[in-house]
Amino acid sequence: MADSIFTKIIRGEIPCHKVYEDADVLAFMDIRPVNPGHVLVVPKAQIDHFSDLDDATTQKVMAVVQKISRTIRTTLKPSRVALVVIGDEVPHAHVHVVPYYQHGDVSLKPNNAAPDHTALAAAAEQLKKGL
Repeated sequence: MADSIFTKIIRGEIPCHKVYEDADVLAFMDIRPVNPGHVLVVPKAQIDHFSDLDDATTQKVMAVVQKISRTIRTTLKPSRVALVVIGDEVPHAHVHVVPYYQHGDVSLKPNNAAPDHTALAAAAEQLKKGL
């Protein structure tokens, strides 16, 4: 399988607005967020289907997802935080962690506008401080 865009981000070949990183997991801002604060959590190992992750990796990813979700709730104060695993946009398992503020706010139709890197960097810094 060819390297995914996430693998290139993990290796530092493509820049990202990093929120969290450890030996096995990377969390970074989605550059086409559904709402401000939309974070992607990915295992560093490129595995196409989330259901193919081994149990240990799944637990590591979901522990980071929970930590990011709690931080989004306390830092950004949305009404809810959506967790979504779609699996068809990038052939690399990942979880979308998306703050939303009203019913129907999260449709997972990405914002196709050019990335606002200033806003993404500010949100990443705000979330990092909360971790």
